[in-house]
Amino acid sequence: MKLFRSLTPAIFLFLSLVLSLPGLARSKRLARVRHLAHIHMCKHVLEPHATSANMVLRGRASWYGKYFQGMETGSGERYNRFAYTCAHKTLPFNTRLRVTSVLTGHSVVVRVNDRGPFRNRRIIDLSEAAGRELNLVDLGAATIVAEVVAKDTPLGPTTAPDNLLALCLADPHPHAPFTTYAVAAPVPAPAVEVVAAAPAAAPGAFRVQVGEFASPSEAQAVMAKIQALDPNVHVELANELLDGRQRSRVLVGTFGERPQAEAVRRWLLVWGIGGQVREVALR
Repeated sequence: MKLFRSLTPAIFLFLSLVLSLPGLARSKRLARVRHLAHIHMCKHVLEPHATSANMVLRGRASWYGKYFQGMETGSGERYNRFAYTCAHKTLPFNTRLRVTSVLTGHSVVVRVNDRGPFRNRRIIDLSEAAGRELNLVDLGAATIVAEVVAKDTPLGPTTAPDNLLALCLADPHPHAPFTTYAVAAPVPAPAVEVVAAAPAAAPGAFRVQVGEFASPSEAQAVMAKIQALDPNVHVELANELLDGRQRSRVLVGTFGERPQAEAVRRWLLVWGIGGQVREVALR
């Protein structure tokens, strides 16, 4: 009892010092504690699953920066916000991923050296350098498509995959918040017939109509976005007078079968571009 009484003033002094810390310092300390707890959990609980070069991941990505600079990562390395690395819950360390932003179409190759993220259904945390390449530093988080690539693939900014359309179409659960799936081999994009301006409609042809705009500039912006996603997809602008008003429609492709047009419509939807399949009227 005497010992407890002698320690009581010291305990109260310690508590008062802790409570007097500025809010920012306390939050940093809590963040470090949580980060170390994540490392401990990842090293001793999570079991990395096997990977192959045809694995694809789709979901939300976030980033982390100078707040964690120098902290120990799940692999034991020190976090370097200027390196092209990332955190994933289960992928083996040193796995390389080509991460492509669904919003911008920009890509970056990163190496897994940490564990996370652990909130908000996010599937990957990018380093600050990698996050800047995908504009995540401004956005906070964005939807991405990531594919496992060879271990000798150079890290850093890169071009989007040539078969990006095929990767998106292979997603077995396009409406789920995130998914992981395998692509057996690069599949060529759906065949798109390149037609001349104002083509004659073929019997039974199908097209994907993406919106109807009062302003041609708005329609042209949508056209530019689609062409940036895949330059091989034919897109054209149709201007018509409806009820005495000018209307601009964006038309994608000319397809002989409805399933081909539906595949492209679903691909556009993954990228946030809504549309509908229309059968071309016989002439």
